[in-house]
Amino acid sequence: MALEAAIGGLALALAACGGSGPETKTAGSESAEEPAAKAAPGEEGGEKPAAAEEGQDSAQGGTEIPTACAKQGEICTPPAKFAKRLCSDTYPTVALVLFAKGTPWTRGYLRGKTKAWNASGGASEQVDLEFDEEVLILLERKANTGGMQVSGAGSGYEALRWDGTCVTLSSEEVTLKLPPAAKYPKVEFKHLETGLQDALREDPKIDEAYKTRRTECKGQMSGVVSLKCVKADAKLATLIVEYVRDGGKIPKPERLP
Repeated sequence: MALEAAIGGLALALAACGGSGPETKTAGSESAEEPAAKAAPGEEGGEKPAAAEEGQDSAQGGTEIPTACAKQGEICTPPAKFAKRLCSDTYPTVALVLFAKGTPWTRGYLRGKTKAWNASGGASEQVDLEFDEEVLILLERKANTGGMQVSGAGSGYEALRWDGTCVTLSSEEVTLKLPPAAKYPKVEFKHLETGLQDALREDPKIDEAYKTRRTECKGQMSGVVSLKCVKADAKLATLIVEYVRDGGKIPKPERLP
C-alpha cells in the first residue's frame, strides 16, 4: 500500500508540472505575434523600387516632365530614360515645354547645314538641319573604341528639335555658342495638342495670324498652295516660337513620353 501511495503521489506531481496544453483559438482571435507585413508587388522588404522615386523614369512612361538636370558633365540634360522615350516617337507639345524660357537644358547650334537621322528608334529618315539651328541636347553618345585611343573617334549627341523630332549629331556638327540669330524648323500649329492651341490663340498676334492662315490657305494642309498661304503659314510658325521663347503660357501636355 505504501508503494502504491508513493507511485500515485508521483503521478499527481508530474501532472501538475506539465503545464497547460496548446491554447485553443476561437474564431476571430489573434495570436500574440503578428506576421511581418507582406511587401507590395514589385517591392522587396517593403521598400519602394528605385523607378518609383522618379515618376518620369518609370518603364511604362512618365507622369511629369522633368525639370532638373541629370548629372552629365557640364551639359544639362533630362534623365536618360525620359530622353530615350522622348526620341522613340514625336512629341511636338512636349518639345515646346522643354524649349520654354527658363528651362535649364543645354542648347546646341548647328555649325553648318547638316543631314541627320534619329538613331534612337523614332522617325529615322534623313532630315536637313539649317546652319545655326537650335536644338536641345538630350543625351551624349560616347564612341565605343574598346578602350583604345582612336584618332577622330569623337562623341555625339541625341538632340531635340523645335518640331518635336529627335536627331543624332556628331560633336563636330554642334556648338554650344549662341549665334546672332538661332534658327528653327517650322512648328506646325495643327500638330499641337488642343489645349496648347487654345492657349496660343489667347495671344492676339497669334490668333490674328491663325485666322489669316486659315483664310489664305482655305483649309488646305498639303499640296499646291498659294504664295500668300506659304507666307501666312511661316508667320504663324514664327510667332509660336517667339511666344515660347518669351515665356508664354504652355499648359501641361496630355500625352507624355
